[in-house]
Amino acid sequence: MKKQILTAITLLGVCMHSHALILQTKVAQGEISGVEHNGAALYKRIPYAEPPVGPLRWKAPVTKKNWEGVYRSDEWGNRPPQPTDPNQGGGGLPMSEDCLYLSVTTPASTPSEKLPVFVMIHGGGFLTGSYSGTQDSFVKEGIIYVSIEYRLGALGFMCHPALNKESERGISGNYGIMDQIMALQWIHDNIAAFGGDPDKVTIAGESAGGISVSILCGSPLCKGLFRGAISESGSSFWPVAESRNGNTGLCSVNAASADGEAFQRQLGKKNIKQMRAMDFKTIVDSTKMDCFWPVVDGYVITDDQYKLYEKGIYNDVNVIIGFNSDEGSMFSWPMPVEAYRNRIEGIYGDWADRIYQLYPVETETDVRYALADIFCDGSFAWGTYAWANLQSRTGKGKVYMYYFDQDSENTILRSPRGGASHVAEMPFIYGSDFGGKSRMTPVEQHMEQIMSRYWINFTKTGNPNSDCLPYWTEYEQGKNTLMIMRNGFSLGEMPNQNRMDFFEEFFRSRRK
Repeated sequence: MKKQILTAITLLGVCMHSHALILQTKVAQGEISGVEHNGAALYKRIPYAEPPVGPLRWKAPVTKKNWEGVYRSDEWGNRPPQPTDPNQGGGGLPMSEDCLYLSVTTPASTPSEKLPVFVMIHGGGFLTGSYSGTQDSFVKEGIIYVSIEYRLGALGFMCHPALNKESERGISGNYGIMDQIMALQWIHDNIAAFGGDPDKVTIAGESAGGISVSILCGSPLCKGLFRGAISESGSSFWPVAESRNGNTGLCSVNAASADGEAFQRQLGKKNIKQMRAMDFKTIVDSTKMDCFWPVVDGYVITDDQYKLYEKGIYNDVNVIIGFNSDEGSMFSWPMPVEAYRNRIEGIYGDWADRIYQLYPVETETDVRYALADIFCDGSFAWGTYAWANLQSRTGKGKVYMYYFDQDSENTILRSPRGGASHVAEMPFIYGSDFGGKSRMTPVEQHMEQIMSRYWINFTKTGNPNSDCLPYWTEYEQGKNTLMIMRNGFSLGEMPNQNRMDFFEEFFRSRRK
C-alpha cells in the first residue's frame, strides 16, 4: 500500500513538473515559436504588420506577409522612435520604425482551452513607451496577457495636406490608433492558436493607453474585437476644436494638417518625399511634447465622442474606468500669479472668472496646486465622469467607476501634497511588475490584493466582484456608486462635484 502511495505521489510530481506549454503554434502568417517563462509560454516579438518604413511611413498599417519556416519570437522587438524618457525606458531596447510587434504570454496547455485575454496598451503621452514586459500575476490566474506596440509622436500621428491627398479617404494621422486596431484584429484572428478565446478579450490601458481604450470603444472599426474595456486615467470626450489648447479639444484633420505643414517648415523640407527620406532621430528630436495627437478624421474617430455616446453609437461593452485624486501634480509647476492668470485667460477666455473662483490662488505655490487641480479635473476626472454618465444612460454594458486616493510611498512619482498622482494606482493592480510592494504598508498590500483581484475577475467574467471582496456596484450618477479607494474601499459620490459641473458647462459651450 505504501509503495502504491509513493508511486502515485511520484507520478503526480512528474505530471506537475511536466506541465505542457504551447511553445510552438501556427498563426495566419506561419509557424511561430516562443520561450518558457515562469511556467508559461512567452512569445516576445510577434509582427502583426509590415514595418512602416520608407514609403510606408505615414501610411495605414499593412498586414504582415506570410513567412517561411518557424519564426523565432524569443527576443523583444524594437521600441518605436521616441525621446529619451527615464520613466519609459523600454528596458534598454533599441529604437526603430520597425516596431509593430505584440507579445503573448499564455499558460494554456492546448489551443482548445479558450482562456480569457487581457490586452495592455501602454501609455506615455502618445510620445513614449514600450510594449515589453509580462504580467505574471494575471497569467498565473489563467489569463493570456498580450501587450501591443504602436507608432508614436510625429511618426504615429502627424497630419499633412499632402498625406490627405495620398489617402483614398482624404485623411491622415491616427496611424498609431490604426496600429492598435490592426493588432486587435490580429489577436481576434489568431489568439485561439495560443489557447485564447477571441470572444473573451478585454482591452486595457493607462494615461495615453486609457485614452486609446476610450477611442477604441468609440470607433466603429473595433466592432466585435473586445468584450470589455479598462481605462485608467484616460478618456476622449473633448469637443472637436481647431487646437487642443490645454486639453480643451480634439483637433480635426484640417486643423492638425496645418500643424503638419508647420512641422515640415521647421524641418526645412520641401515635401513629404523629403520628409520620408529623413532619419527618424531628427524627426523625434524635433518633436515637441503634445504636438501630435489623435484627431477626429471621420474614419477611426468619427465624431465628438460625447455626441456619439449621447446617441448610443459606440462599442457597448462592460467597462472599468477611473482616475486618481492628484493626477495633475505631474503636469504642473510654480509660476507667478500674473503668469497663471494670463495662461488661464488664454485657455478659458470668458470662463476665466469661474476658474478663479473654483481654483483660487494667492502665491506661486497656490498656482502650482491650482494648475494641478485644473489639469486633473479637465484632462482626467471630467472625461471619465462624462463617460460613466453617458454609458450608464444610453448603454447596456455595465459601468464600474473608481476614484483612487491612496498617498503611498510606493508611488512611482509621488504628489508633493499628498493624494494619488498619475500612475499611482498601477502598483496596486499589477504588483511587482509595476513598482512592487517594497514600500507598501500592510493596509496597502491588502488593497493591492483586492484591486488586482477586481481586474482579474473583470477580465474573466466582465464583473469585478466575487466572494470575500468589497462589493463594487454599477455606477449611477448622483448615487453612492463610485468605488473610493483610500485606506480600503467604500462606495461614495463623485468628489468635487462643483468642478465637474463647471467643466460640463464649459465643454458644452465649446461643442459644435
